[in-house]
Amino acid sequence: MSKVMLIINPSSGKELGKKHAELAEGTLAQRFTEVDVRFTEKELDATEFATQAAIGHYDAVVAMGGDGTVNEVITGIAEQEHRPTLGIVPLGTVNDLARALHIPTDPEEAISVLEDAPSRPLDIGKYDDHYFMNVIAVGLIAEAVEEVSVEQKTSLGSVAYFIEGLKAFKDHSPYPIRLTAEEKSFDGETPLLIISLTNSVGGFESFAKDARVDDGLLHVFIVKQLGFFDALQALPKLLTGKISDADQVEYFTTKEVHIDSKERLPINADGDTAGHLPVTVQVLSQHLTVFAPASK
Repeated sequence: MSKVMLIINPSSGKELGKKHAELAEGTLAQRFTEVDVRFTEKELDATEFATQAAIGHYDAVVAMGGDGTVNEVITGIAEQEHRPTLGIVPLGTVNDLARALHIPTDPEEAISVLEDAPSRPLDIGKYDDHYFMNVIAVGLIAEAVEEVSVEQKTSLGSVAYFIEGLKAFKDHSPYPIRLTAEEKSFDGETPLLIISLTNSVGGFESFAKDARVDDGLLHVFIVKQLGFFDALQALPKLLTGKISDADQVEYFTTKEVHIDSKERLPINADGDTAGHLPVTVQVLSQHLTVFAPASK
C-alpha cells in the first residue's frame, strides 16, 4: 500500500491548478495505490496538509502551485520524523527550485515526470525558525518585493518584480550590513546580499553556477557596488554563469551565516517578504528527498 498526498493551490498560475488537477491525480494513481487530493483555500493550508501527510506516513507529497506553495509544503514536512518524498508541479512565475532540479516548467510535462522519476537528496535552508528552498535576499531585491502587491503578482507576474526592481534601483542607496560566518566576515555597505541553495536565482539558471541542490552549502553573494555602469559590466557575467568572478561581487560558501544591520532591513525568502534582520541562516544538508528527472 503506497500513499501520496497531492496538494493543489487552485489559484496558482491563473488557475492552472484546477485545470490540471485531474491529470495529476490520474498520473499519480499509476505510481501509488492511494492518491489523497487536497485543495488549499488560505495561507498555510499547504503546510497543515503536508504535516498531516508526514504524520500519516505517506510515501510522498506533491506540491502543485507556485514557489509559495512549495515553500509551505517543505515547511510542513521539514521538522517531522518521517519526511515524505517531495514532488513538484510548478505553476508560479519563477519556479527556481524546479529549474534547478530540471523539472519542466510546463505543468503537463512536469506531471508526466512524476510517473516514474527517481528520487534524489535535497538540501533546504533554515532561517531562525523558518525554512526556505532556494534563496534569501537582503537589500534591493527584498525592498522591491515588499512593494509588490498580490494584485500585481496576479496580473503582471514576474513583470511586477521587474517594475518595482527598477524603482528600487533608481532610488537605492547601500545598506549597512554585518555578516559573520566561519569562512568570512563583512562589515560595510551593500545594495544587495544573496544567499542561494541552488544555481537558479530569479529565473537566471546560471546565477550560482557551482551550486548543487545537495552540496550542503550556502552560496553567498555580497554585491559591493550596483551603479548603472557596474550593472552593465556585471550583466554578461550573470548571463554566462560568471557573476561570482565580477569585480563588484564578493562570493563565498558556508554552512551557516549570521546577518545583522543597524537599520530595520527586510528579508526576502523564496520570493516573499519574511521578516527583518537580524537573522541566522543555515543549510540542512540532504534533509529531504525529491522526485526529479534523472541527471543527463
